Amino acid sequence: MKTISVENVAYFYEDSQREVIDSVSFSVNRGEFVSIIGPSGCGKSTLLRIISGLIPPSRGKVMFMGREITGPNRKLSFVFQDFALFPWLTNLENVELGLSFSDVSDDAKDKKASELLDRFGLGGFEKSYPNVLSGGMKQRVGIARAVASDPQVLLMDEPFSSLDELTAETLRSDIVYMLENKNISVNTVIMVTHNVEEAVELSDRVVVLSNKPTVVKKVIQIRSKRPRDKKSGAFSDVVDQIYATLAK
Repeated sequence: MKTISVENVAYFYEDSQREVIDSVSFSVNRGEFVSIIGPSGCGKSTLLRIISGLIPPSRGKVMFMGREITGPNRKLSFVFQDFALFPWLTNLENVELGLSFSDVSDDAKDKKASELLDRFGLGGFEKSYPNVLSGGMKQRVGIARAVASDPQVLLMDEPFSSLDELTAETLRSDIVYMLENKNISVNTVIMVTHNVEEAVELSDRVVVLSNKPTVVKKVIQIRSKRPRDKKSGAFSDVVDQIYATLAK
């Protein structure tokens, strides 16, 4: 079942009419982890924001469960590269922002936010502020906030790029666990990344974009089961295929 359908989406800057994205189309099925990869500055993050409803496309449309996305949707949640936490709010309050539009009591919001922080290894940091956290811990708060509203789709914009590799690897495992855990609402993930190996490690499919004006060069299927052995020949073959596609 198609959860997200990107249909002939184009985007251009209105002041110059310069086209950044040109007729991009692909779909994402329920239960899939799909990565979007392409040259720096090709419009990957812009495309992700269009999918989320934060930016309207100049042409084309994005469908969620058969309905056109015309603005932000509570069933689609966003994880930002730079954490996007409010420094004057506690970690608990930052997570509770994900419940701002939920019709539940303040006590229920406190309970759910506390449970999410604990689930992501931040129990005991509820009353602390983001400035006392490491980069990895801040991103865990950002992810907890993103899933607080029980979304179906998680949209991630280079969520691990500012983290050290050990922390990033742990968080990647957390995201895969979330996708496979039936007790968590998230059932589909779309991630923008510039890291080819990361895309191959996590994804069911990789959408490879061209340089501007951006089109889909190729959609590459990854059939091996997770967790994947980065030292295996099959893993290296897919990495090489993506690099070759990017270089064309």
